Amino acid sequence: FAGYISQILKNYTDHACDGEYVSLRCPHKTTISIQSSFYGRIVPSHQMCPSRYPHSYATLIKEDVACSVGTSLQKMLDECQDRRSCQFLVNSRLFGADPCPGTGKYLIVWYKCRPNEYKSKVACEDDKLRLSCKKSMVIAIYSAIFGRTQGGSLECPYQNLGMPMIECQSATALQLMIKRCHGKRSCSIYASTYEFGDPCYPGIRKHLNVIYTCDNTPFLLPVDETQPPALNSSMEPVGVSTEMALLSNILAAYAFIT
Repeated sequence: FAGYISQILKNYTDHACDGEYVSLRCPHKTTISIQSSFYGRIVPSHQMCPSRYPHSYATLIKEDVACSVGTSLQKMLDECQDRRSCQFLVNSRLFGADPCPGTGKYLIVWYKCRPNEYKSKVACEDDKLRLSCKKSMVIAIYSAIFGRTQGGSLECPYQNLGMPMIECQSATALQLMIKRCHGKRSCSIYASTYEFGDPCYPGIRKHLNVIYTCDNTPFLLPVDETQPPALNSSMEPVGVSTEMALLSNILAAYAFIT
């Protein structure tokens, strides 16, 4: 259906307060791939998930805004990973011991929709990568990495020149592959620093790893990977609100500090 390919390229975000249902859903022929998860509270209740009961100002200033549960990611993987859809009621009992009793908490989930069937191709640095689909089918790029990953690549073994194994990846690889190959029957690109820039220290040999699908969807919508969309109650992508954008920045800072 129209927009299928653009939907599987999106990064989705959903959230639910304590006592609400969280519901994740992916399009036909895809399954949920959990990217990250947070359960707890790191912003005051007047900014996110206000209490259902009236509170005096004295009570509000005592709420714990440095509260998080380390089991939220594993719980989301157990409940939703590799499923077409999932739904459950959010409450502290789901995540084990409550780290901040008396403080209302919330769950935020980041996920993608992974194709059930996909192909993977690797090209070593300065080699040409070619992608192609059968007649009447077009390419949909799911992910692209140019650089060196911690696990490395069997096709392009790491050359130890006395330097430690450090992960380094281009920040624009996915956007470039979408621009070159999205919606085409075939395409080719060199796995070179001329195309992708050099995200690594000099002397580190890199590779390009692309995961894609071939789909017969005739309609392709423009893809904007610069902002991961939030979800409304109908589970359609919508623009990220100012509050959610602020919260994402706060969570990123919190994760970095942790």
